[in-house]
Amino acid sequence: MKTLYILIAMMVGSLMPLAQSSYAQSVDSEDEEYTTITTFGVTSNTNSSLIGGFSFRQSKLLSGTFRGMPQYRYISVELVNVKHPKEIQQSISSFGARFIDGKENYLFVLRPQYGREVKLFQRSGDEGISVSGIVAGGPSLGIIKPYYLEVSFSNSTRQVPASQVNGFSTPAGETVTGKGNFFQGIGESKLTVGLNVKAALSFELSAFRTNTTGIEVGFLAEAFPNKIVIIPNSIPGGNRTDGNRNFFTSGYITLFFGSKK
Repeated sequence: MKTLYILIAMMVGSLMPLAQSSYAQSVDSEDEEYTTITTFGVTSNTNSSLIGGFSFRQSKLLSGTFRGMPQYRYISVELVNVKHPKEIQQSISSFGARFIDGKENYLFVLRPQYGREVKLFQRSGDEGISVSGIVAGGPSLGIIKPYYLEVSFSNSTRQVPASQVNGFSTPAGETVTGKGNFFQGIGESKLTVGLNVKAALSFELSAFRTNTTGIEVGFLAEAFPNKIVIIPNSIPGGNRTDGNRNFFTSGYITLFFGSKK
C-alpha cells in the first residue's frame, strides 16, 4: 500500500514540470479545443492487486469557465475489486495450488461518478502534457460474493463456500485442494449501497490530436452503511466483523486511452 502512495507522489512530481512547460508554451499557441473526450482504462489502487479494475470516463466541454479555465462535465463508471489488508496467498505443496486462508467473501464495487474536470494546463499542439483537476462522486454498489474453495476426499472433489471450511478441512473431513471457480456462487451474492468521492489529477500524454492516452492519479473515500466482512475475525468469542471496515480510503492510478472529438 505504501509503495503505491510513494509511486503516485513520484509520478505527480515528475510530470508537473513537464505540464508547466506545456503551459508556458501554450501562452502563444493555444491548443485546439475538443468538446468530448471518451476513454477506457485499467486501474490499480491501494486496496487491490496490480490490476484492481476497469473504468470508463467521458468529459464534455461546458460553455462556462472556472476562474478563466475551461471546465468539463465529468462522468465515469468503474468496477473494482476491494481486498482485505490481511489477504495472503497460501500454497498447498502437495497440490501446487494456492488460496487465501480465512477469506470468506469477495467485495466488488461498481462506482458511477459525476463531477467536474477543470483544465489546469493546456497542451501546445501535439507537444507537452495537458493537466486537469477532477472532483467527482456518486453511489457505490457493493457486490459481496462468496469465496469458494475446492475440497477433496478420496476420489471425490467439490466446491464449497469458504465459510464451511475450518482451516484446511471441512466438518466432513474433506481437505482443501485449492480455490474454487471464480464464477461459483455469483447467484448467492449480496448487495449493499454506499457513497464515494474522489479528487484527482489527469495527465494527458498523447501525441496524436484525435487520440488520447494518459494517467489519472488521485485519492478516493468510500462509505457503506455496515461493515463488509471479507475476512471474518476468528478469535473465539469475538465479533466476526472486527478487522473489517465500512469506510475505505485509497490512492489510485488509472491508465487510460481513448479518443477526442
